[in-house]
Amino acid sequence: MRIALLSYRSKPHCGGQGVYVRHLSRELAALGHDVEVFSGQPYPELDDGVTLVKVPSLDLYREDDPFRFPHPREIRDAIDLLELGTMWTAGFPEPLTFSLRAARLLRARAAEFDVVHDNQCLGYGLLRIADAGLPLVATIHHPITRDRELDLASAPTLRRKLTLRRWYGFLRMQARVARRIPTLLTVSKSSEDDIRTAFEIPEGRLRTIPLGVDTEVFAPPTAERVPGRIVCVASADAPLKGVANLLEAVAKLRTERRVELVLVTRLAPGGVTEKLIEQLAIGDAVRTVSGIDDRELAELLGSAQVAVVPSLYEGFSLPAVEAMACATPLVASRAGAIPEVVGDAGILVPPGDSEQLAAALARVLDDPAEQIRLGSVARARVLERFSWAAVAARTVRAYQDTVAAQAGRTNT
Repeated sequence: MRIALLSYRSKPHCGGQGVYVRHLSRELAALGHDVEVFSGQPYPELDDGVTLVKVPSLDLYREDDPFRFPHPREIRDAIDLLELGTMWTAGFPEPLTFSLRAARLLRARAAEFDVVHDNQCLGYGLLRIADAGLPLVATIHHPITRDRELDLASAPTLRRKLTLRRWYGFLRMQARVARRIPTLLTVSKSSEDDIRTAFEIPEGRLRTIPLGVDTEVFAPPTAERVPGRIVCVASADAPLKGVANLLEAVAKLRTERRVELVLVTRLAPGGVTEKLIEQLAIGDAVRTVSGIDDRELAELLGSAQVAVVPSLYEGFSLPAVEAMACATPLVASRAGAIPEVVGDAGILVPPGDSEQLAAALARVLDDPAEQIRLGSVARARVLERFSWAAVAARTVRAYQDTVAAQAGRTNT
């Protein structure tokens, strides 16, 4: 098949969309399919045999210059003006503007593809792609309504709440578009239930295909683990990821034993997390890393005595599976899809409860036999259940069903 895989932003490391696009596209190509990835900034890292089609935006949220003011010469067309105007009025434009740019490209190349697969964009431009006769599939990792709920709950002022409501205005569009896409994929039964409720999706329209992990890269370590090291991978410095609860747990642990927390994330300068680290006086026990590749991440996870996923909600949790693949003992929140993913291969605690999180971490850190047992069970679970090759094969079946269904509608 000739596949166009769309991703409005594809952060290469420590971000679900970029990881999904890279590994799915590689395995689709390995199955003999022709794959072109259409992506906005940041662009993904792709493997040999996969073509990247850059769909440049104004890149208003680049990590080194967020909410930047572009030079007037950068404005190329009406879509750029829409992107800039939406940012200036506190909205988030990327899902819409990427979809419009992708539609412009794909409508001109409609005869070159058998199927279009959108990754979490759900912009109005997808409807233009469908109108051009291209079969359409979309993946929704989880409904961003969950992010909105948690951000609003933690907003300190009414003004901040109003700004957040405007920022998340794109959700109305995503719900409308999702209801008009014939085939929707998601990554867990938990996400399937949440998406159906949040976006009012009828029964039978969602397929669950769990994500995978590269078990050759994410493998048990050959070196000794670092005593007291805790590793947490958080794709964003946001309330959803539960990092504040983890920091409170580390502060408690530090009164009893020597610990080191390594956060794989990029903290917002002067943000809530930085301030909390200072307030808890644990700056000498916490360090952050970002921009590392898969092998570096696997090495870091393999160096830890325990990994932790303290999220208040996850639609799947690749960090949990990556830690499990490294046979690293896992402590995680009993939230969203995490229990479904982890099963009995980790210790689950109530989300947002820093006391129980600290107790679970202490239990693992103090029990070498438990570390070995949890790591062994976790690795076995990953090998049995989570494979990118299986993800690609099941995704292709969804493509084939979608193409056949559209052909049937066209012939009747």
